[in-house]
Amino acid sequence: MSDILDLDGKVTLITGAGQGVGRQIALHFAAHNAAGIVVNDYFLERAEQVAREINAAGGKAIARQADVTDLASVRAMIGKAEQAFGPIDVLVNNAGNAGATPDPDARKPFWETGPEVWNSFIGVNLYGVINCASACIPQMIERKGGRIVTIISDAGRAGEAGLEVYSGAKAGAAGFTRAVARSLGRHNITANCVAIAATLTPAIEARLKANPEMQKKMMEKYVIRRPGLPSDVANMVLFLASEASAWITGQTYPVNGGFTFAL
Repeated sequence: MSDILDLDGKVTLITGAGQGVGRQIALHFAAHNAAGIVVNDYFLERAEQVAREINAAGGKAIARQADVTDLASVRAMIGKAEQAFGPIDVLVNNAGNAGATPDPDARKPFWETGPEVWNSFIGVNLYGVINCASACIPQMIERKGGRIVTIISDAGRAGEAGLEVYSGAKAGAAGFTRAVARSLGRHNITANCVAIAATLTPAIEARLKANPEMQKKMMEKYVIRRPGLPSDVANMVLFLASEASAWITGQTYPVNGGFTFAL
């Protein structure tokens, strides 16, 4: 029986893939016949570690540093990736949070800060998505096919107190992705979002381990009473990147343990 999630030799780019959810997406793609995986991270050494892990297991990966908030940096990265593997077939916009080097005031109420702090969220979560999409889409149109998957957050769907600017940036990324889906469907390019809740990335795992009481209180809000795992997210991203989802576009799929429900 054939693998319905087989990526059929596609070239993939995953941003922010040096750890956590992005790393697991890269590993999932490698296990499902991706022809080449471009592991992006702001910190090259993290991307190189993941690429080595994939290559050691028999996959094909390269590490590429780029700041997704900088269009010139993104274009340079994709140019180098195309030299190694060819044009990008699957783009996963995973880089997020408050960026690679969060502002120390990022957790303060937004009305006590200003654009310098706000842009740390807007830059990576919105402009990062726009930059990467704009750099990959022309080749997808030329080849009449492609997949774009954007990782957003339940904060972008439902709003999150204390994360107002982040919520707005993620909602913006979702709206952008839906519009891209409408524009590019005729070219056999799909664009979808995956909305995640508390997932055990290195940063969140460290916070929860340091404060078991906080974890217990947090998990009371989840129908499935555990944090998400990177593999929970990677499973959905793999589905949306594969031909199994060929007639699905412009959608947002919550992978959130029941933190919020959607119609």
